[in-house]
Amino acid sequence: MQRADILATAAEYVTRDRAATHGDADDSFTELGRVWGARLGVSIAPHQVSIMLADLKSVRAWHNPEHIDNWVDGAGYYACGGEIATGGSS
Repeated sequence: MQRADILATAAEYVTRDRAATHGDADDSFTELGRVWGARLGVSIAPHQVSIMLADLKSVRAWHNPEHIDNWVDGAGYYACGGEIATGGSS
């Protein structure tokens, strides 16, 4: 798969209405940050959640680089995090 295809697929995933299934990304990442933060005893911001989810995909890609889902999802998590961090979701 070419890089443009990976980014186009990630764009499709993060721009279609997934809120009905997964909830709003900002809300979901905020809640996940609260849960992780409570477990770890630290504060985790929503944009940091997206980085950590992308880290998961990085680890998976490291061990299974041919599985395109890891690359697509990683790009999508960074896009969501960038939107949250820059206030683009408002």
